[in-house]
Amino acid sequence: MSQPFDIGLAADRDVDSIAVMSRDLVESGVDWFWTPNRVRRALRRTDTIVPVARVGSAMAGFALIRVGFEEAHLDLLAVRPGRRRQGIGRTLVAWLEESVLVAGVGVVRVRVRTSRPAVQSFFRSLGYVPRPKPEDAKDSPELPMAHDLWCPPVVDEVR
Repeated sequence: MSQPFDIGLAADRDVDSIAVMSRDLVESGVDWFWTPNRVRRALRRTDTIVPVARVGSAMAGFALIRVGFEEAHLDLLAVRPGRRRQGIGRTLVAWLEESVLVAGVGVVRVRVRTSRPAVQSFFRSLGYVPRPKPEDAKDSPELPMAHDLWCPPVVDEVR
């Protein structure tokens, strides 16, 4: 049975947990980019939003998004394995999408490793669609995806 969770902004006390979750759950198999120092700097930036999901006082998941003038880029999204399939990831993404819409941003981009089809499927279920890779990134192990928040998805009707 899933427990209720709360979403709020990350604080300095969350830096180490976010960095370790990123290393272990998002960045496994690649060099550790989101170290505690990098996460700490991101928390201090005015163009970055970092919500965390908590069950009681324990961090169950987090996300990190950079907001630009017209687009936002979801750099990190992680949910602890024991807390998955409880709506935490979906709620974090919805919370961020609502936040960037209020800021006037209508497109959210994310890069998903091609070796993670379940993550690609998760984002597809939220309205994200694969985007063409830039010519200089054709061999990249990442699939660029985007969600246009201003345009509802086109649904093919069967007549």
